[in-house]
Amino acid sequence: MSDEEHHFDNKADAGASKTYPQQAGTIRKNAYIVIKQRPCKVVEVSTSKTGKHGHAKCHFVGIDIFTGKKLEDIVPSSHNCDVPEVTRTDYQLIDISEDGFVSLLTENGDTKDDLRLPTDDQLNAQISTGFHDGKDLVVTVMSALGEEQICALKDIGPK
Repeated sequence: MSDEEHHFDNKADAGASKTYPQQAGTIRKNAYIVIKQRPCKVVEVSTSKTGKHGHAKCHFVGIDIFTGKKLEDIVPSSHNCDVPEVTRTDYQLIDISEDGFVSLLTENGDTKDDLRLPTDDQLNAQISTGFHDGKDLVVTVMSALGEEQICALKDIGPK
């Protein structure tokens, strides 16, 4: 053995997995599922009967939680589907920059500056007008599969 010091670059993510498996037959409406590598909220589930030589199949219709696009998938009901780990976190809004990025205050007092205003025009307008009117706003950020987006707004009164 040599006396040299070994140095390893640890590039692995120590956090929890971004998805977990769940049997397709147990996924219901309003649950989350990964369709075509996108996190979706299930809006419709239909199950077909087994054929002469096959499995019962589940037909999922989901809405992408970030883009709002409709996606569909058909999976044998006995197989596993990926379910995204979806989290919601509230942050206080500090500032909105000219290029559309928001500055948010985290629970521990740090700032989070890597999020844009939402693509939803109505929510975007509510945040912008509320901020410019001097209101104290709390935004809810939804995150799944390494993506984050502002999805809701709460007015906690004037500053």
